[in-house]
Amino acid sequence: MAAPTVQPYLSFGGRCQEALDFYSKAVGAKTEMVMHFKDSPEPTPPGMLPPGYESKVMHATFQIGDSTLHASDGCDVGATFSGITLNYSVETEAEADLAFAALVEGGTVKMPLAKTFWSPKFGMLTDRFGLDWMVMVRPAR
Repeated sequence: MAAPTVQPYLSFGGRCQEALDFYSKAVGAKTEMVMHFKDSPEPTPPGMLPPGYESKVMHATFQIGDSTLHASDGCDVGATFSGITLNYSVETEAEADLAFAALVEGGTVKMPLAKTFWSPKFGMLTDRFGLDWMVMVRPAR
């Protein structure tokens, strides 16, 4: 029997495809599958989707490194993230610099990359979709 897993499911409020494209460029995310609302084998209940959402992403699965994430446009225009932060851990300071710069494009820095007592380089940001990230170099073992 396989062990249970916990995987983030992110709702981008109408911007899911833009987010998938952005994360592909920023951190090498690989989109594994995308299904649009119009391609659902069962019709969406009347009134569930905003007008024009038929071509939006109903469900997507993507990989960042060894992590699997799920995403959707959700059923609400302009959905926001609250109380969740993704931690992006890398091996080198150069990788941290590149990832941080890419992820913060169009977003805001919450804490610039700097040395901390737990990591040679750590920083926090909010990306252009309102998703919070921590970028860090894994400490030497």
